[in-house]
Amino acid sequence: MRGLLTILLCLAGIASAQEAGTGLDNGFTVARADQDAYTQPAPVLSYREGETFLQGRSHFKRRWVASVAFNGEWGLGPTFIQTRCSECHVNNGRGGPPKTPDEQLATMLVRLSLPGANEHGGPRPDPNYGDQFQNNALQGQSIDFQYSWEPVPAEAALYLDWQERSVTLPDGEKVFLRKPVLRIEKLAFGPMGEGAMTSLRNTPPLVGLGLLEAVPEEALLKLAQQQKNAGLNGRPNYVWDAVNKRTALGRFGWKANTPSLLQQVAGAFLGDIGVTSRIFRQQNCPPVQKACQVQAPGNDPEVIDADLNDLELWLRGSAVPAQRDAGNPVVRRGEEMFGQAACGGCHVPELKTAETYSRFPKLANRSFSAYTDLLVHDMGDQLADGRPDFKAGPRDWRTAPLWGVGLSGVVNGQSALLHDGRARSVTEAILWHGGEAAASREAFSKLPKADREALVKFVEAI
Repeated sequence: MRGLLTILLCLAGIASAQEAGTGLDNGFTVARADQDAYTQPAPVLSYREGETFLQGRSHFKRRWVASVAFNGEWGLGPTFIQTRCSECHVNNGRGGPPKTPDEQLATMLVRLSLPGANEHGGPRPDPNYGDQFQNNALQGQSIDFQYSWEPVPAEAALYLDWQERSVTLPDGEKVFLRKPVLRIEKLAFGPMGEGAMTSLRNTPPLVGLGLLEAVPEEALLKLAQQQKNAGLNGRPNYVWDAVNKRTALGRFGWKANTPSLLQQVAGAFLGDIGVTSRIFRQQNCPPVQKACQVQAPGNDPEVIDADLNDLELWLRGSAVPAQRDAGNPVVRRGEEMFGQAACGGCHVPELKTAETYSRFPKLANRSFSAYTDLLVHDMGDQLADGRPDFKAGPRDWRTAPLWGVGLSGVVNGQSALLHDGRARSVTEAILWHGGEAAASREAFSKLPKADREALVKFVEAI
């Protein structure tokens, strides 16, 4: 009976997706446009896979605590950003900047590195603060260090200020743009190293990651070659695969600096919550952080393999919200304008997963519309963070997927776009494009207002 019910639900989900106008029956699309649009299981999951999916969702919401507390899972910190995954990814959605200048970053983070590269060719960490600032710590947990009680301090306090300017389009419309300015205060362990580079990162939505992971590398390399023939310069970012101990193509993260979902999960556990795993066994406690180093771990490792595997399937098996309003004449006109402005050169309308995919066979041979190429592109000086990340340069960013972008505000009230959350709308995001995307930005700017609005409407319906 349960198997029959699962089949019926799956068929209903696929039918709903087709009615919504996705045009692609890939088994990973559902017609949801509410706050739960990013958190649905793919219709193709079996009953047992659905159970594992729910377990992964539970782990995602699990609260981590210090090893002396009894109201959560042991292993938090000693330094961290949040106490559970779902605090940054509310309803699997994106984060956003603080609402006031005196409010610290909560769903955003700050990468940190020094000039040069580490032993794997990636960013070189700061000796006192590592590769990412943690602005929370186990301050209530005091350690007897050299005969004095000393709490574990947060590494820094992180705030944002804003610079604003206006852009006047050819038809006279004025658009106000803003750019965040990071303010770092209360450095707990002295100054950052010489030449330190910081990069503000907004929390991205967790939609369709399994499909993106299953696109074969050769397909992305073919896309890169096709783009070169068209005058673009999309490039793969080759990064360190900490799971398999080798160099691999990066797919996830704002600069495509992570090769797999498993590594993404384990890296977020360590960097954002201070929780170790079999992949990253060492706690984030640089030598100067003495109080951090003497904290007893919750376990070794603190998150077990079974929970990591559940979380991996939760991400792989998550459905994508179906495209909306496909029959709307304004949306159809917007799609034409999207093509006319050559936005699809990088935001590629359709990708396909590998013919066979052993990690999760149900992902194999699926076509989908994420509107990305998973490659990094030079986006110009205005979007540059000045910080290289493996093969991605200081002006390079991975093409962000566009699916579900119009539901961001509905999902969790956050609609901050681009890597640092500066854009408050699709229009603002487009007007920040530079480098390889400058021609598309100018084409958009020169469209009549009705056509610009139609293009935005199309993007919001993807």
